[in-house]
Amino acid sequence: MDNYRRRVVVSGLGCVSSLGCEIETLWQNLLAQKSGIARITRFDPTGYYCQIAGEIRNFDPLPCIPQRDIARLDLFSQYGILATHHAIRSAGLRLEQEDRSRIGVVMGCGMGGMTDIETNEETIRQKGPGRISPFFIPKVMINAVAGEISIRYGLEGPAFVVASACASSAQAIFCALRSIQYGETDAMIAGGAEAIITPLTIAGFCASRALSHRNEQPEKASRPFDNERDGFVMGEGAAVLVLEEMEHAKKRGATIYAELLGAAANADAYHITLPDPGVKNIAKVMDMALRDSRLNATDIGYINAHGTSTKPNDRAETLAIKKVFGDYARKIPISSSKSLLGHLIGASGAIEAVITVLTISRNQVHATANYEFPDPECDLDYVPRQARETTVNYAMSNSFGFGGHNACLVFGKAT
Repeated sequence: MDNYRRRVVVSGLGCVSSLGCEIETLWQNLLAQKSGIARITRFDPTGYYCQIAGEIRNFDPLPCIPQRDIARLDLFSQYGILATHHAIRSAGLRLEQEDRSRIGVVMGCGMGGMTDIETNEETIRQKGPGRISPFFIPKVMINAVAGEISIRYGLEGPAFVVASACASSAQAIFCALRSIQYGETDAMIAGGAEAIITPLTIAGFCASRALSHRNEQPEKASRPFDNERDGFVMGEGAAVLVLEEMEHAKKRGATIYAELLGAAANADAYHITLPDPGVKNIAKVMDMALRDSRLNATDIGYINAHGTSTKPNDRAETLAIKKVFGDYARKIPISSSKSLLGHLIGASGAIEAVITVLTISRNQVHATANYEFPDPECDLDYVPRQARETTVNYAMSNSFGFGGHNACLVFGKAT
């Protein structure tokens, strides 16, 4: 059966992020090293260990969500719907001409409707249980974003959400890839959405001491692989890729951004938050993705790193890359998008997949911001200081999540 896998391409891209809600805006801001990280405005963070995040400011869902519908959608679903709207438009996909039973939705999300969970908890304490919205449960369900997209666009193929913390949306894209490869569907809406810049969520991550507390210099706080990194910075948003069987995309004259060549997923089976310092399975998932893509290690011209800006994760990822790529590891440009966007948790793999596709299609690698003081244990080419022009034929995107969830995606130029 493996010899008959269908080829899968990326024909549409959409995003909602702290660096913009249009793909071109996101890309130009990344190249210019414009940071989306600033002091939290969604609530008063005074007294919090971490007071900064990659918030989306002035978010407007009205281009694709009618005013009457906004009240019944949690913010994470709104983000996911708008990113899907942009991706379908980018793909030029005319759904009325398609067999919608052959198109599905798979999204990644780490925590679901935290905004409305916290709002309704306050309501029940102050006003009693009779004042809880009848939309509460449908709004906060973690599967709501996939359900809403499926309903809104009449997509009757498989529709579900993957929840594996920071690997969620990369694993969602992996699921979508397999669905198309083996003929279950012809196209998939695949990505992730997250909206967890809330008082309780930030307090929880503060309690774990996982977040940076560089509150006076928010744009300098996320510093993956840098020796002075002190934790990650929360981000939010959504990203969606339209994946299609190659001949399906060509037949309708679609623009093809890249080919999704392969993917892999596994688990550390080690610790609920820390990576295995032996990096056996982090290295293995990258090797598995290469083999699934039928590539050699020396084919890879760029890695979009998980790059969280935490000591153990950056060290582990660097060591794993060295194990997989050997001496060639020092020749690969590697950058972390989290240095500018923050960490989108369940949506991080999707927005980093979008950025990896743009890197291939534009032949440009964005810099890792704030890489100023080299860590002797993180000594690869993290593209410091400025973006780089270079031909990228094949690229890898890594995602590693709390719980030991690992995922790796490999993209290439469409031929």
